[in-house]
Amino acid sequence: MSENPDQRARQALEWAARRLGWTNPEFAPASSDASFRRYFRISHGMDSRIVMDAPPDAESLEPFVDIARRLAAAGLNVPEVLAEDRERGFLLLTDLGRRPWHRVLDENNAAGMFADAISALTTMQAKADPSGLPEYDAALLLRELALFPDWFLGRHWRIEPTETELDDWEVVCMTLIRWALDQSQVFVHRDFMPRNLMVSDPNPGILDFQDAVLGPISYDPVCLFRDAFLSWPPERVDEWLEDYRQRAHSAGLPVPGDARLWQRTCDLMGVQRHLKVLGIFARIRYRDGKPHYLEDARRFFAYLKAAIERNPELGLLDRLLGAWRSRAAPGD
Repeated sequence: MSENPDQRARQALEWAARRLGWTNPEFAPASSDASFRRYFRISHGMDSRIVMDAPPDAESLEPFVDIARRLAAAGLNVPEVLAEDRERGFLLLTDLGRRPWHRVLDENNAAGMFADAISALTTMQAKADPSGLPEYDAALLLRELALFPDWFLGRHWRIEPTETELDDWEVVCMTLIRWALDQSQVFVHRDFMPRNLMVSDPNPGILDFQDAVLGPISYDPVCLFRDAFLSWPPERVDEWLEDYRQRAHSAGLPVPGDARLWQRTCDLMGVQRHLKVLGIFARIRYRDGKPHYLEDARRFFAYLKAAIERNPELGLLDRLLGAWRSRAAPGD
């Protein structure tokens, strides 16, 4: 990155203030994510907007702008793009508020909030235009799975898998990919989880949608209920996933008619995502210098254990994880 981040922040503030016609606005970080994007809140009295800073050499604005328009056209609550500076990588957006779901959800409100999320999700899957989106095809699924041996095993556990283990890993990957590709393919947000939902009116406000693809119908429900940062009792997750299935069926979406098949589908789709995210979190730690993401590794291994215990197809993965864990570097 050639520019000083503080210099970019000042440029973003000056640009946004000019576009809004505000003098002496307040300007503060709003959030950041696992990519190079940053978000700032610019305020003037009781009014506020969000400025996205996406360095052009690292992040393209086009997917965000494109998907925002598709979701808004479907009637979903997403930030409106008020102004663009594509050359410098700035967007001016409406502000969906200061209360992300993961800071608000608890035992008392989860049922009602997740009902709102399921409603938004089924609307997105049924009405958002998926034409021209990248496909969540075998090549992309496999690239994501490769993050686990490359980054989590290689860099975090400091393990070199044997040739036999790599052959077995390939069998596991092909099983997971087959389950993903055999599903109905719909509009997939790809990170539809509480951290990317805002308490808003209408609820939820939806963020971080720029990586949307055409992909497996179970992917976003799994993201929502088997979250990277929040855990719920497995029995409750199963109930929510079945509630989604029934509501999706009522909305005309192509979900399985059999509840057990749906459960297995979600389990195996989840395993693909959990392995991918473990790899991503290790990459973020060792490449990008953000170590705190790997603090949630145990959560993902708990998800993997639960899926392995009730799906015989995952016995080979269980043996691989056991062998690798036995050779993991001390302290990891």
